[in-house]
Amino acid sequence: MWLRLLIILNFSFLIFNCHSYGQRPIGIAFYDVDRIYDTVPALFYDDADYTPEGRLHWTAERYARKIRNTAAVIDSMALPLVALWGVENEQVVRDIAAACRGDYSYLHRTLNSLDGMDFALLYYGDLFYPTRDEPGRRYLYVEGELGRDTVGLALCGDARMAQWVVRDLRAERPHVKLIVLGRSDLPDPGRWGLRDATRRAEQAGRGTVRRGGRWQMRDRILADTALTTSEGDVFARRYLVDQKSGNPLTTYSRGVYRGGYGYSLPVFIYIR
Repeated sequence: MWLRLLIILNFSFLIFNCHSYGQRPIGIAFYDVDRIYDTVPALFYDDADYTPEGRLHWTAERYARKIRNTAAVIDSMALPLVALWGVENEQVVRDIAAACRGDYSYLHRTLNSLDGMDFALLYYGDLFYPTRDEPGRRYLYVEGELGRDTVGLALCGDARMAQWVVRDLRAERPHVKLIVLGRSDLPDPGRWGLRDATRRAEQAGRGTVRRGGRWQMRDRILADTALTTSEGDVFARRYLVDQKSGNPLTTYSRGVYRGGYGYSLPVFIYIR
């Protein structure tokens, strides 16, 4: 039932923004793609499970299917900026971008994490022009020109780290309109000139991951109060969710290959 409602809400957000802005709205999404490794063993971290001989029997065919599934979700969203969390390297990002129908440019940075997981940003070069980036521990900051605004996208994979990232960015880049995407734990976003754009969706019972038979909003979007935005929401489609259990169709379930999309649903927002 809530999936059908979400489809209606997603369309309503688009109409609302078109009337409010008098121009095409710009959508931004955050998508935890659920660990996309290539099949080649890494030198500096342990990815042995994600190899053809590994515990998960991660073959070229399974990798190719994961790339197609991820690109299909991105194509369904049809948004000009999509932040990705959980890609192993630039080759993975390049394969995703090539599989998408949209003409995406991409930015990828290596985080030197213990599990090899990185962030990447897919974007339309005619709408967003990156001018600065800073990778860190479980975060990637990308600053660029979006229309007349200088916007900073803080992509976070660690909820506690997000507090330090926001604090430092507000001190060092006070002129930048900030958008925090991913895992964040800011008890008082308003203190930093932000609002939790996904709060209303969470209160309505929607979320990005399923735990104990309930949806939880693990990934969020915090938007600068200086920006005109829609309410953020979860991107849900029927094909992403098991209709019997109500859980996302995962790539693996308890070590068994299922061939699905991932355990997490994307979140999105429209800005002016």
